Amino acid sequence: MSTENLSQAEAAKKIKELSEKAKICMFCTNLESLPINTRPMSLQETDESGNLWFISSDTSNKNFEIKDDKRVQLLFMNNSDSEYLSVFGEAAIYKDRSTIEDKWSAMANAWFDGKDDPNVSIIRVTPTDTYYWDTKAGKLVSLITFVAAAVTGNKTDNSDGVEGKASV
Repeated sequence: MSTENLSQAEAAKKIKELSEKAKICMFCTNLESLPINTRPMSLQETDESGNLWFISSDTSNKNFEIKDDKRVQLLFMNNSDSEYLSVFGEAAIYKDRSTIEDKWSAMANAWFDGKDDPNVSIIRVTPTDTYYWDTKAGKLVSLITFVAAAVTGNKTDNSDGVEGKASV
């Protein structure tokens, strides 16, 4: 596995690519208290700057915890393509109409009475420390490499993988 640290536009592009492919993350709050409060959250979008956006209820424990401590950890897994992303960042909660209009998705109707529901809020996570694991050649080549190693008895050097920091 090789290391490839990314910065600025390149990092934002990698964060967008990996988070939007995984789509669901474990969203962790109240990081100072053990066990850490964690729940699955569906990503709404990752913007071109690498900010991650979610729709949330303003009455959820997650929102209350963010109001007390804006530090959060997001853990994305895309096992089918061997892609992983860990995002530590600062969360901000938006209740203004323009942000809700901009980020709203019809899928959110499963949890809310439309975008005018008074409990709708939008969470933006701005990454401060991000780490990723990815394959250079894709899942098929990685699988062939691992199968070949298992059949021949040779160890794989795992050289088709790449990991590193993604600093935006």
